[in-house]
Amino acid sequence: MSSQDWHPVPGQLITRWVKDLDPLNPLPDYPRPQLCREEWLNLNGFWDYAVRPKKHTEINSYDGKILVPFPLESALSGVKKKLSHKQRLFYRRFFSIPKTWKSNRILLHFGAVDWETRVKLNGKEVGSHKGGFIPFSFDISEFINYEEENELEVIVWDPTNKGRQERGKQSLRPSHAFYTAVSGIWQTVWLEPVPIAYIKSIKVTSDIDNQLVKLKVHVENMQPGQKVTIEVLDDKKRILSTEGKTEFILNIPRPKLWNPKSPFLYDLKLMLSDKTGSLDIVDSYFGMRKIELKSDEEGIPRILLNNQQIFQFGPLDQGYWPDGLYTAPTDEALRYDIEVTKDLGFNMTRKHVKVEPARWYHWCDKMGLLVWQDMPNGGIFSLLTFKLMSRGRRSREVRHQFRRELTEMIDYLYNFPSIVVWVPFNEGWGQFETEEIVDQIRKQDQTRLIDAASGWFDKNVGDIKDIHKYPGPALETDSARVAVLGEFGGLGMKINGHFWTGKRIYWSYSRSKTIEELETKYKELIIKLKPLITQGLTAAIYTQLTDIEGEINGYYTYDREVLKMEKQFLGKLHNELFSDYISTSE
Repeated sequence: MSSQDWHPVPGQLITRWVKDLDPLNPLPDYPRPQLCREEWLNLNGFWDYAVRPKKHTEINSYDGKILVPFPLESALSGVKKKLSHKQRLFYRRFFSIPKTWKSNRILLHFGAVDWETRVKLNGKEVGSHKGGFIPFSFDISEFINYEEENELEVIVWDPTNKGRQERGKQSLRPSHAFYTAVSGIWQTVWLEPVPIAYIKSIKVTSDIDNQLVKLKVHVENMQPGQKVTIEVLDDKKRILSTEGKTEFILNIPRPKLWNPKSPFLYDLKLMLSDKTGSLDIVDSYFGMRKIELKSDEEGIPRILLNNQQIFQFGPLDQGYWPDGLYTAPTDEALRYDIEVTKDLGFNMTRKHVKVEPARWYHWCDKMGLLVWQDMPNGGIFSLLTFKLMSRGRRSREVRHQFRRELTEMIDYLYNFPSIVVWVPFNEGWGQFETEEIVDQIRKQDQTRLIDAASGWFDKNVGDIKDIHKYPGPALETDSARVAVLGEFGGLGMKINGHFWTGKRIYWSYSRSKTIEELETKYKELIIKLKPLITQGLTAAIYTQLTDIEGEINGYYTYDREVLKMEKQFLGKLHNELFSDYISTSE
């Protein structure tokens, strides 16, 4: 298929970045910014696809071409088909391996595939994976053919809301605050050559009070006589060099701390070697910052960033796009949402029931945006009554899957300094064993705060007392935990020419017909919000950054073309919110 033959499926909003999308090389940016190698091969582009009844596990023909990594239901996939829970999605593509890679192991990486995935190469089973949000990979060295093209097959089943797995806001019948489903491959697929012994992962933990960084290096197949060399760079100037095995304590004198106003990042170079020379080289980075809970002079629990009080204010960000759904059309589009969040005067965002590609968190690190990271929702929920139908009723298998995906998410995102809070449950959806889940997170990561239950069903555990109030604002304090308004606002206005078509209902928590009316309502909210900070409020999250499908309560329209309130008006209000209190960044 040629680039001239491809076009987004018409009928919905298309964002400005689609004009920059090269269908022969979509999303060409290196997908793993914190562990970079020079050589890799991007497998994004045109793949064969087919949709068949679930009973089919093998097929002999395909329906056409799909543009990977855009999900099946999206306009940018070139297909835009709904996948039933009674169907499977089949992918196929052919690729060649550079012969210069022949002495290496070959890793096949998937950024994310929703939900249950089987992978075959040259007719042989490579492996399988369950989970729709976290990267996974396979060593395909034994299946590779260097003399001719290789046939890669990916088979996916996705029950969406017909199952109890973690899925975020996806629904087979989208309505109100639930949106179009995302099935199949929705992040970059890529190949990477590595030596037999290679640096598989790193774990970076900063300690600003003692001016040091703890670094753990996971070397796959490490052999006697091999060593790891570490270099730390400040603006390309080497400030530290050391070598050892796999665990290091790096002393960083007078460290430059990471915060929203000055998001300083140290570069990190790692080399695995033996007596013959270098075996593997990777580039990374880290930021030094500290987040904690501590009571102020009046005994009110507060959040401290780098030992200073900070009030956090930002939008709910659900990461949906009208043309790509879960998948931004370009890296610039992905970056844009973070830029405008900063431009509106916010210092944080809540990534709502979705896990993004690593590049999104990379841009938060680079631009200085604090992130509250949700675990995607699952379980059973009624779209009609918006009330929990079966809280806590999860099978042992489903509970185990949740715990595994939660562990994988924290491992995957651990090194991004921008992330400061984990949110395992939102509004009770699928909530279970809350105390045990908090303990699990605490054992895995002691460097961040835990918002155990955002909105409903507080179990008096974790670091945060979180309520939702629409339109709000409101405050509920706790003597031992910080008070947070996890969601409020939701003021809506429909902008002609910039809304999702085909909806019978466009909704928000409060509707305005004019900019003046919307600005008046918003100003009243912010005026009411400010005194709550003195009384103990430590963070507030406004719903939401953009409109999404039939939900019209964004600062921006769904296509990111119209900011519904004047930027100067918002900036002035937000600055007044932070004034006379505490720094927004230090």
